[in-house]
Amino acid sequence: MNLIFPLLGILLVLAFLLVIIFNRFVKNKNVVKDAWSNIDVALKRRYDLIPNLVETVKGYAAHEKTTLENVINARNAAMAVPSDDINGQIKAENQLQQTLRSIFALGEAYPDLKANTNYLDLQQKLNEIEENLERSRRYYNGTVRENNTYGESFPGVLFAGLFNYQHFDFFETDEASRENVKVKF
Repeated sequence: MNLIFPLLGILLVLAFLLVIIFNRFVKNKNVVKDAWSNIDVALKRRYDLIPNLVETVKGYAAHEKTTLENVINARNAAMAVPSDDINGQIKAENQLQQTLRSIFALGEAYPDLKANTNYLDLQQKLNEIEENLERSRRYYNGTVRENNTYGESFPGVLFAGLFNYQHFDFFETDEASRENVKVKF
């Protein structure tokens, strides 16, 4: 009889600790998903803006059909990734970012395009979206770091499988996006 109360106390403490660990996994996952939703909103704004940008560029750089098609294809590929596939979306966004850089390089090659008010307005809006995306990416990466660290360190690592811990990828720039864009005529 004297052992029952200490054992119940230990079981209650362990149950309490398990609840705390479980809640931390849930909280971290939800914070990451919330951070991703901020990125997702900005990405949707960018997706809506890209066709207008391509149409504006088309009038000035009609023979740059391949560049324009690459941008549209990258946009469509990014939009086709399921919204719950954050890691797939990150890869698709890196590809889209690289193709968008080539459109801005066209602006440098065509002075008339660079002076076009529609192009300048679209470029300004896209720059604002990119700045918002940059802030959102930093916040997202911070939440991913916290989530991944907890799931891969003690005591989280002991219960990660039991509580369906989800590892998230960081939203990083790929190597191809770091290179200078080259426009050849």
